[in-house]
Amino acid sequence: MNPPPVAKVLDLVETTLEDDKADQVVVIELAGKTEIADYLVIASGTSQRHVGAMTDHLHRGIKGLGVKSVAVEGDQQCDWVLIDAGDIIVHLFRPEVREFYNLEKIWATPGIVSDAETAIGAGV
Repeated sequence: MNPPPVAKVLDLVETTLEDDKADQVVVIELAGKTEIADYLVIASGTSQRHVGAMTDHLHRGIKGLGVKSVAVEGDQQCDWVLIDAGDIIVHLFRPEVREFYNLEKIWATPGIVSDAETAIGAGV
């Protein structure tokens, strides 16, 4: 079985996060900036339980699409969870942890694909 197209996985990630009421979802295109992935998705949950539920839904959904190797780190504490689905890396945070690490500032230059909070993309 061939792996699913990146666009299909990205669509599933965005839809799942929307359905799970994730906050401040940002998708950053990494193609041409680094070899580690094509897209970086960053989102916040309101609590450890919310982050944990989003992690579980994303992991199941991505595996259900046929992505063979999906690595999950940080799901014991659910303060910052990383889901590595190959060409797409998802970071799920509790709000204060996200603010502290501010990954958007590191990666976000011209290349933000979508931004649920316009202020983040504008650097506000």
